Amino acid sequence: MKTKFLILSACINFSLFGQFVRGPLSFGESEEGPLSMNYGVNDGFYISEHIPTKRVIPYAHVREADVLWSKRVWSVIDLREKINQPLYYPTEDIQAGMWNRNTSTWSLWTVIREHVLKGELTVYSPFNPQWEAWTDGDEFKYPIKPSYTGGRYDTDSIFRQELFLYLGTEYKDPFAMPLKSWLDPTEDSVVTLANNTKSLVYPPGDTLWFLSQDIIQYKLKEDWFFDKERSVLERRVIGIAPIVHQKDVNGNITGMRELFWLYFPECRYVFQNYFVASRQNDAQRMSLDDLFWKRMFHSYIIKESNLANRSVEEYAAGVDALLEAEEIKNSIANFEHNLWEY
Repeated sequence: MKTKFLILSACINFSLFGQFVRGPLSFGESEEGPLSMNYGVNDGFYISEHIPTKRVIPYAHVREADVLWSKRVWSVIDLREKINQPLYYPTEDIQAGMWNRNTSTWSLWTVIREHVLKGELTVYSPFNPQWEAWTDGDEFKYPIKPSYTGGRYDTDSIFRQELFLYLGTEYKDPFAMPLKSWLDPTEDSVVTLANNTKSLVYPPGDTLWFLSQDIIQYKLKEDWFFDKERSVLERRVIGIAPIVHQKDVNGNITGMRELFWLYFPECRYVFQNYFVASRQNDAQRMSLDDLFWKRMFHSYIIKESNLANRSVEEYAAGVDALLEAEEIKNSIANFEHNLWEY
């Protein structure tokens, strides 16, 4: 009996020890992904497995015959609102020409740019590259893709140069410290970090990548519809576009600019593996995909599908535009309410 007890104790101790010597996990398929475990060390009292290994929750199947009513809506997520700050923070900075990111949580822009540069998210131009007057990029007509299948940013020079038109801007400060080349990576532009991972440094002094703090809004393209089979009014995001300030040569803000569009169903496979920072409880963290699924953000409508194809700003401005956006939401809510009123 004593021998069996010793064997059982040894098995328990071995299993407990195995929890602490477990090998590194892969987070978001990124060499420098958030919450990565280096040298088999777990930075915490348990292994965070739920979000990094989470699968995409599939949408419920919808037949065209079951869609009783639908409306296409364009809305804006303003990152200056407090409820939207989990998409904005943590911000990034540049030190000694290197892109420094938070090690535990990434902002939405950091996640997008990381996987765009790897060729894992397809960038769609907001205008026809052959004729900039056409602003129909939210229809996903003009993809920016590598020149060969499986191409990555750091192995396809043409892809690098074309992507920079959508991910960066000219840097106008003549007194800025010159930065090493990113557009043409060489041995001199590859830096080995403390954790033995390699990182490319920034582009030349006359160019600069957009950072998290440069993104002021995200534009959403959504479909709102009523499914009579399930008797629900549902909203699904079709596309998402980051927006920055448009500036003149002197740095004065002249408007806003869409950088590019992303097809949201494709983004879900990336967003699912990244944490969203929690304000109150670190044990109840969710993924970026969960945040959009649960609609834990605030947005206001800037356009709905209509006969004249007009946006709200074409016939209302300021407070009147916000009131019109709420009126559109109320009309949709009243439609659903009237379906159940006898």
